[in-house]
Amino acid sequence: MKLTHKLSFAAVLLCGAMLFAAGCGEKGNGNTNYKDDVKEGDKNFALLTPGEQEEEYDYKFNFLPEVDSVGQGYIGDTMPYYEDGTYYIYYLKDKGDSFNHSIYLTTTTDFVHYTEVQDPILVSGVGAVQDSMIGTGSVVKVKEKYYFFYTGHGGSTMEYKEKIMVAVGTSPTSFTKKEGWEITPEADIGQKNDFRDPQAYYDAASDTITLTVTAAHNDVACVYKYTIGGELDLSTLSKGEIIYTNNESIVGDVWNVECSDTFQVGGKWYLTFSAQDGVMWYVPADTQYEPYNATPKPLDGELFYAAKHASDGNNTYLIGWSRRSESVSSTQDISGWAGNLQVQKVVSDGKGGIMLAPVDAYLQNTEERVLVSGSSLEVKAGDYTEAFRCFERYLVTGKFTCKASGKFGFAFNYNNRIEKYKTITLSPAENKIGFELNLGDTPIASVPASLEAGKTYAFTYLQEGSIGVLYVEGQTALTVRVYGVSGRNVMLWAEGESVSFTDLKQFTYTY
Repeated sequence: MKLTHKLSFAAVLLCGAMLFAAGCGEKGNGNTNYKDDVKEGDKNFALLTPGEQEEEYDYKFNFLPEVDSVGQGYIGDTMPYYEDGTYYIYYLKDKGDSFNHSIYLTTTTDFVHYTEVQDPILVSGVGAVQDSMIGTGSVVKVKEKYYFFYTGHGGSTMEYKEKIMVAVGTSPTSFTKKEGWEITPEADIGQKNDFRDPQAYYDAASDTITLTVTAAHNDVACVYKYTIGGELDLSTLSKGEIIYTNNESIVGDVWNVECSDTFQVGGKWYLTFSAQDGVMWYVPADTQYEPYNATPKPLDGELFYAAKHASDGNNTYLIGWSRRSESVSSTQDISGWAGNLQVQKVVSDGKGGIMLAPVDAYLQNTEERVLVSGSSLEVKAGDYTEAFRCFERYLVTGKFTCKASGKFGFAFNYNNRIEKYKTITLSPAENKIGFELNLGDTPIASVPASLEAGKTYAFTYLQEGSIGVLYVEGQTALTVRVYGVSGRNVMLWAEGESVSFTDLKQFTYTY
C-alpha cells in the first residue's frame, strides 16, 4: 500500500528536525496557535532514537517493572486476582533478575498507579525438577487459604515437560510450594509436552475447585476441565473433560490455546484464549463449563496477548501484555515475547457478544490540547494531513464517515522517511482494520471490522509511550506498537476517496 504524500520530502525532514514544542505546520483550531500550546512537563522526543525514547517513557497505564541490577524486565503472562479493592497482578517476568520466568507481582487499585513487589512470589526450581521453569497459572481463595496453581515446565530430562503444581499461602503475597502435589495428564490425552495454564475457580456450595487447563486431543488444541476437593484432595481428582476444541477453520491450526479463562458478563458466559503467538479470541456459552461450540471471535489483534480477567463485581477487565520488539528500531516485525502490562475493559458489543474498551480511569484527569489542523477535516484521496501531536501519553477522540471504498487511517512519522511511516489502516472493502510498518508494506496486526458506507463511527485512540490502542464504536479494538514516533505530528490519510473526520479532540493527562 504505497500512498502519495501531500508534503514534500524536504518538508518532512524539516519537520523532524524542529523541536517538539514547535511542531510542523501552521494550522490551529481557531483559538490559539498550537505552537504556543506547550505545557510544563511536555517532553521533547523528536531528536531521540527509538531506544532513547523507550528509556525516557514514564509508563503508568502500561506498567513496566523497574530496571533492576541485571537490566530491564518485561511482563509475561499475567495472572490477575481481585480482593477488597486491590488487583493483584502476578506475572511471568522475562529478563531482568528473573530466574527462568519466576512469578512476580504488582498491585493497583485503578490501573494507573502501581506498586511493584521487588522480590519474586514464586521462584523456578533449580536442577532436574518439574518446575525448573514456571509457566502460567492462577490464584484462588478457598476459605482462609490462597492456592496458587501454576505450570511446572520441566527440562529435557523430565518424562512430562509440563504438569500442574500448586503453592499455598495465608495471604495473596506469600506462597510456599506444596511438595509432591502434581496433576499429570492422562495417557489418553497423549500430551506430554503441552499441559498448562491452570485457571482455578472455587465453588463453596460443593467445596470443590475447578481447573481449566489447555492441552490437546488428537493433535487438536483443547481446553480441559478438572475438579478436585477444596482441600487439594487429589483422591477426588476428576478425569479431564473437554469444554472447548479449537475451531481450526476460524482460529487456525495452532498447537495450543494459551491462557484460557471463563467469566460472566451480562448473564452470558465467555471463554477466552490466545491462539499460540496469535490473536486473542472469545467464545460465548450459556453456562460456565458447557462445551463452547459457538464460532470464536477475535477481541484484538496479534499485539495484545495472554490476557485473563479480573472483576470487582461491577466491571470486568482483561489484563494481559502488549507485545514488544526485540529491537525497537526494527521495521520488519514486532514479535518479542513479553512486554508491557496492558488492561482493557470488557463491554457488550450490542450484538450478543463482547468487545474491549478503554479503562474508565484512562478517560479521566485529562486536559484538552490544541489540534494541529482543527477539529474537522476532509482528508482528500492521496493526502496525509497533519492532525495532532504524539505526546508521551495522550488521547484522541472523534468521528469518521466511511465511503464505499478506499482505505484511510492514521500515519505515524518514523525516522522522517515517508516510506517508513507506521500506519493504522481502516479498510471497509476488506472488512478489517490493520496495523503496518513501512507505509503499509509490512503487515503486523489486524482485526475484522464491518464498516458501512455512509455511516459515521466514533473512535477513541489512546497512546502511552510506544503502545497505542484504537477503539472503534460498536466494532473492535486494535493494539499497536509505534516505536520511535514520539515528538512528531500524527497524520490522517485517505486513499481512493476522501474521508471526513469530525469532532476531533486531543487530550493529555495530569497523572
